[in-house]
Amino acid sequence: MVNPSTPEAGTVAPRNILFLGGTGVISAAAAERAVALGHRLTILNRGRSTRPVPEGAESLTADVRDASALRDALGGRDFDAVADFITYTPDHAKAALDLFTGRTGQYVFVSSASAYQKPPTRLPIRESTPLKNPFWQYSRDKIACEELFYEAYREQDFPLTVVRPSHTYDRTKIAMVGGWTDIHRMRAGLPVMVHGDGTSLWTLTHSMDFAKAFVGLLGLPQAVGESYTITSDEYLPWNQVYQLFARAAGVADPELVHVASETIAAHSPELGPNLLGDRSHSVVFDNTKIKSLVPGYCATIPFSDGAREIVDWYDANPGLQLVDRQFMDLSDRLTGWARQGA
Repeated sequence: MVNPSTPEAGTVAPRNILFLGGTGVISAAAAERAVALGHRLTILNRGRSTRPVPEGAESLTADVRDASALRDALGGRDFDAVADFITYTPDHAKAALDLFTGRTGQYVFVSSASAYQKPPTRLPIRESTPLKNPFWQYSRDKIACEELFYEAYREQDFPLTVVRPSHTYDRTKIAMVGGWTDIHRMRAGLPVMVHGDGTSLWTLTHSMDFAKAFVGLLGLPQAVGESYTITSDEYLPWNQVYQLFARAAGVADPELVHVASETIAAHSPELGPNLLGDRSHSVVFDNTKIKSLVPGYCATIPFSDGAREIVDWYDANPGLQLVDRQFMDLSDRLTGWARQGA
């Protein structure tokens, strides 16, 4: 949380802000920061998250997919900014346009950096990079949402701002494909499957860092009509990501076995789209644009610290250390084949 004694705190004019969502990995950190900076924050969701609403924020309970319930919950209120963390499909976007046109000075749609061209033809990725992802329906849906919102901006002056985060985490989110199961395998001395050859570059951003830039955008009229990438400037090869988790878990020399992403996808339809549409490609982002509008923005939490925070949290909550037997079997099978072919 922001220290009230820092120069940034107290220098921002309070704004009336609505978060749709507000208790996810990204939105919970943004909510904490918004309240710490003195904004009047209302969080609207179904009230089912285990993450609490920050003290000082107003909480409204409604199903955002139920237009009637949503209108009843909001009444005639309007806002300086609405941040939408939970629109995933064009139908969701159309419903948001119906409800919020004329009710907010800014509508911030949280899209995804996975919408950028895959594979990228050049790095770093900028806001001008084309949006095209033939591998992952999630990303194509985000692109379609953006198109609908931008059409409304061009034709109806809908006050749109688009934000594209990449892989953003907090202490609850393990970046490795197998989640806690990979930590379990490391500690058990079992081989751990790494997609590709482990050398593609990946950007991981702590949610507290993301929140600094995101909340800085809220209520700024010069952000309307624009899109912004918000990530860390640190990028790591996947081999190092796995090694940092191993070090945090107290494993000095994990056995990392490389398996082609296409092979994993062929044997796991659940993992395939995310691997082929995002993780298997090097992603390095240029954050110049967001830094130009949010002075002083800099991601300061290195992933070496983030990995320790994650493992420490899971070690303190052993009930959440869930081992996925299906992923165990997949890892055993594919690492076994890879070792035989080495």
